[in-house]
Amino acid sequence: MTKRAYQNLGEFISELEKAGELLRVKAPVSCDLEITHITDLASKAPGGGKALLFENVRESRFPVITNAFGSERRICMALGTESLAGLAHRIERFVRIEPPKSLRQLADLLPLGLDLIRFLPRRTSNAPCQEVIYRGDQIDLSILPVLKCWPQDGGPFVTLPVVITRSMETGRRNAGMYRLQVFDRNTTGMHWHIHKDGSHYFQEYRRAGRRMPVAVAIGTDPAVTYAATAPLPRGIDEMMLAGFIRKRPVQMTRCVSVDLEVPAEAEFVLEGYVDPEELRLEGPFGDHTGYYSLVGEYPVFHLTALTHRRNPVYSATIVGRPPMEDCWLAKATERIFLPLLGAIHPEVRDFWMPWEGVFHNVVVLAIDKEYPGHARRIMSSVWGQGQMSFSKAVALLDGGVDLNNPGKVIETILDEVDLESDIYIAEGVLDVLDHSAPDPLFGSKIGIDATRRHPDERQRSKPYAGPIPADKEIEKGIRDTSCMLCAFHCPPIGARNRPLLLNFAKDGTVAGRTISEGLLQKPQLRAFSILVLLDAGIDLRDYSLVLWKVFNNVDPKRDILVHSGRMVIDATSKGPEDGHARPWPADIEMDPQIVKRVEERSKELGIEAVGPPARFAAAFGSGNAKARRDDV
Repeated sequence: MTKRAYQNLGEFISELEKAGELLRVKAPVSCDLEITHITDLASKAPGGGKALLFENVRESRFPVITNAFGSERRICMALGTESLAGLAHRIERFVRIEPPKSLRQLADLLPLGLDLIRFLPRRTSNAPCQEVIYRGDQIDLSILPVLKCWPQDGGPFVTLPVVITRSMETGRRNAGMYRLQVFDRNTTGMHWHIHKDGSHYFQEYRRAGRRMPVAVAIGTDPAVTYAATAPLPRGIDEMMLAGFIRKRPVQMTRCVSVDLEVPAEAEFVLEGYVDPEELRLEGPFGDHTGYYSLVGEYPVFHLTALTHRRNPVYSATIVGRPPMEDCWLAKATERIFLPLLGAIHPEVRDFWMPWEGVFHNVVVLAIDKEYPGHARRIMSSVWGQGQMSFSKAVALLDGGVDLNNPGKVIETILDEVDLESDIYIAEGVLDVLDHSAPDPLFGSKIGIDATRRHPDERQRSKPYAGPIPADKEIEKGIRDTSCMLCAFHCPPIGARNRPLLLNFAKDGTVAGRTISEGLLQKPQLRAFSILVLLDAGIDLRDYSLVLWKVFNNVDPKRDILVHSGRMVIDATSKGPEDGHARPWPADIEMDPQIVKRVEERSKELGIEAVGPPARFAAAFGSGNAKARRDDV
């Protein structure tokens, strides 16, 4: 039976161990890259590996826990539910309430209202998070085992903080998760993006010319940690969501140096302020996109107090190329917030954010289509809806398509889509982490209508269905286009729109657009409706890697060329020759020396080295076409 509520992180760790979901790493490890690599191996193990408790950290006396949320079982344990669908059903009871039509119906609703009141946060003076207090010159962040996660990171980063702020205008509290780069013993960066509530409240203080009080809780109970990541509407208290999930209110206590309240059961608390006139360069940081986010100017957090429990555990997460722990937090959000999306759009039956799309880049929705243009309307609505407005790609399928089957989703899209009439290019706001757009925060988006045609809609044209040419013919078409095209692969999928994957050895002299135009002119390649350009060195058989590159490296307006019912997608890295003047970030890769060191110590550490899973292998695992990848 799943435990319904955890008072603190320690209780959660205890339950993880009882369930066989925790590995205690007793051998000495470093918080400089080593913990990251060990955690990355666990994250990419089948089923998400285990939570890791590092008991002997060389740089600190405090233990570190990572990957605590990194599997379906552990995320359900964290949220006190047998299944994410069960928790979603609890939320649906509230969002589907209809106005009572009788006293009897009103009486039936009273328990729901009482439930909400019971989950409101409560104040307490009993604060384990303040058993040890440092102020002024006593403050020294170096006592914490803050991780340097990746080789090119600008420094150590606090990666799982619950950052608490309060609106100067409304007095409403916000708890968000914004990374903190440690600059020195008592200052960090405060990396909140422009669309986050913390940033919105920061602008209130900036306009007033006043310092903004901030408190950061590290190592909260799992419901509070999750709630800080949830995309709640502005003004909704995340502590109330945490109380709802826990079925028990969160105990809050007043900070010792600023006028804010923090979860009393947190492991560590950082208190201080942000000066609205002070900015400092922050980054780079190996981010959840799988790339390094670029250096930028962000506010500076000055500590006025550091408090912690007598025997605390430091909680951290590692982000990078998926799948990693944050994928499961995002999956929880996807499932839990489905009822809320359905309340706004009753025609939406399900939605899916593929891991390879790193959550903000791709949304797939299954809808019950009712009239001509219905899919287009939903696309427009999604692009205007809260955090979904940052989605670069939105794909619409019929309500009967099982979004839990990635292979079926991709086959359906490739079978249904008319590349001339079902692809919509728009422009709008983008996530700050999007590196492929020519300009930051704004760029093009793509909508894909893969729903069946309504009787009153124009019917789709059918792509050329000739036989797949022999390898020599494909090779000739590629060679005639450019000697920079160095390899190809035809995935074995029997859809109407056949894909062809190509490696393009860019040298900065030829634009991807030029190659795309040439490919569409070659008669030997006519059997392929969708041609995808990828950098040299990309394994064209690793479909998860291919999709990750397509979802993250493409600005639709610039990088997608559609002509006569066929398409070329340029998913290569971009440079000035492509009209891209912004720096292009590097892929996140671990230092080979760290990889070797951990591999040599794997037995001592109690871990096994594993490779990333081919999550989308099944997507191209059907059909009669012969798979091949040839060097050209």
